[in-house]
Amino acid sequence: MYAAYSVIGLARRVFEEMTVRDMVSWSSMIAGYVACNCLSDAFKMFRHMKLADEKPNSVTLVSLLSACTRLLDISIGESIHSYIIINQISLDVALGTALLEMYSKCGYIEKAFQVFDLMDEKNLQSWTIMISGLAHNGRGQDAISLFTEMEQSGLEPDSMSFAGILSACSHLGLVDEGEKYFDQMVRIYDIKPAMEHYGCMVDLLGRAGLIDEAYEIIKKMPLEPNSIIIRSFLGACRTHGRSICLDDYLRKLLLKLEPELGANYVIAANVSSLSGCWYDAADLRVAMKKKGLMKVPGCSWMEVDGGSEEIIFEEAVG
Repeated sequence: MYAAYSVIGLARRVFEEMTVRDMVSWSSMIAGYVACNCLSDAFKMFRHMKLADEKPNSVTLVSLLSACTRLLDISIGESIHSYIIINQISLDVALGTALLEMYSKCGYIEKAFQVFDLMDEKNLQSWTIMISGLAHNGRGQDAISLFTEMEQSGLEPDSMSFAGILSACSHLGLVDEGEKYFDQMVRIYDIKPAMEHYGCMVDLLGRAGLIDEAYEIIKKMPLEPNSIIIRSFLGACRTHGRSICLDDYLRKLLLKLEPELGANYVIAANVSSLSGCWYDAADLRVAMKKKGLMKVPGCSWMEVDGGSEEIIFEEAVG
């Protein structure tokens, strides 16, 4: 109860006052730490659990895998997987889904797919995580094939499933397929598009150079676009050299949503220049300097020698 209300200190106090603890007690405490994002404490608790000679069950391992996923810690995740295999723990839906999500989020998509294939039973969440994982790891065509297979299995896709398949279409540049799935989501499954669905469509159309169509999506949205959608659209305008108006509404909204992000001023100034609005571009750069803002260079992570990590900084644009 305390953990559910994020009062993890009181939860730990109650745990310490217990004279007898069973597997449920330990698992609840570990799950509480994970829910409160105290991930290192969750692993410490697991070590104490092993010292107390209490064996974890599927529920415990699901919580630990969730912590690995948030930390993107593949080494601990693989250790947990080894424990599952050695102790012949059955991959039920919850445990299998947690395991394939961990591998997928850490970029080990082949291992995620192996786990997915080994699962005797899969629910909608299992399919959705696998589809999204394939899409986000550059396997868009496989994501589309798996989505079709999921529909054929009799499962009805939900909002998250469509977000995954629209993302795959965006990365592959499949405009017709993306529009088909978006229409299918609304018309056949009666799912109301959310921000991520509109974002995928704007990104899909923008990448394909269909700037007018992307702009129409933004104008017809029943909700205010977020900064990600606006940046995606403006980035597409700049990439394709289109001077479709950076109207005051979009520009002001972007700077209102994230007034302290230098990249917003840079992209707004670049598109203003493209539109021939030189005074607006100059004003944006002056405002950026007055605020002392800079465009933070992009960075990428990669594993070196099986564990050490290296940051590669890219040149800032603008």
